[in-house]
Amino acid sequence: MLDVCLLGTGGMMPLPYRWLTALMMRYNGSSILIDCGEGTQIAMKEKGWSPKPIDVMCFTHFHADHISGLPGMLLSMGNAERTEPLHMIGPKGLTRVVNSLRVIAPELPFEIVYTEISDQEEEIQMDGFRLKAFRANHNITCYGYSIYIDRAGKFSVDAAKEAGIPLKLWNPLQKGETVEYEGKIFTPDMVLGPARKGIKLTYCTDSRPTGLIVDNAMDSDLFICEGMYGEPGMEEKAREHKHMTFYEAAGMAKDAGVKELWLTHFSPSLSYPKNYEKQVREIFPNTHVAKDGRSIELEFE
Repeated sequence: MLDVCLLGTGGMMPLPYRWLTALMMRYNGSSILIDCGEGTQIAMKEKGWSPKPIDVMCFTHFHADHISGLPGMLLSMGNAERTEPLHMIGPKGLTRVVNSLRVIAPELPFEIVYTEISDQEEEIQMDGFRLKAFRANHNITCYGYSIYIDRAGKFSVDAAKEAGIPLKLWNPLQKGETVEYEGKIFTPDMVLGPARKGIKLTYCTDSRPTGLIVDNAMDSDLFICEGMYGEPGMEEKAREHKHMTFYEAAGMAKDAGVKELWLTHFSPSLSYPKNYEKQVREIFPNTHVAKDGRSIELEFE
């Protein structure tokens, strides 16, 4: 199960009823945060979650509304007596940007491990899940992310017995480990069936529509995508500022065959984005114009 909360849905500036962009996910004891705009800590408190167990922070790009909450977040994590290393992932220049922000958060009781992305697409294997970064089309270098939780094939007791595999080796084989025992080597494929459908979430913001986004969002259980503008007639402004309209995001969701679309990263001038949900659903029916704190539990089939 992947526990998902869209902490903030605002773009450019925080509003009294809308914090800036941030997404938090929890899986199997690990916590992942994508972007950390101003107000992220407050949104996290409102959800009832803590910043201390965050293992991975991903950044789409280095505009202030996506990273301005970081110094305070790091200080809170340090004050919570965190000592485990924190893994940060983001575009090239991440180390320099974070160290600049840390001028006001210089002393931390934990190490920061940096992974800087420079290719069009890069995949990073984490503990129990995969992260894939893909290039978006904004006015500075920007990436979207897909989170994959793979699921191994079903364990066959009959195959294990037929192969004469001792009972104590079943558990590591079920976890995908190769085991050597009494001079023999036992591999997972001896006892596991074909891989089953896992969980996939794709997150992309601050971009024009691109084929690379559609390709990486393909068959996602949940696609969270920016919708800067919902009002009709904003296409030219979206093109000028390298953002997306609700309708362009819905078109990509349809092309990618995703199960569900959440729109986020709304313009401050868009006071009631929900007013345009009906029109967007004419393009992609399972669209939700998200509010801060929107949550879901994605489960294996």
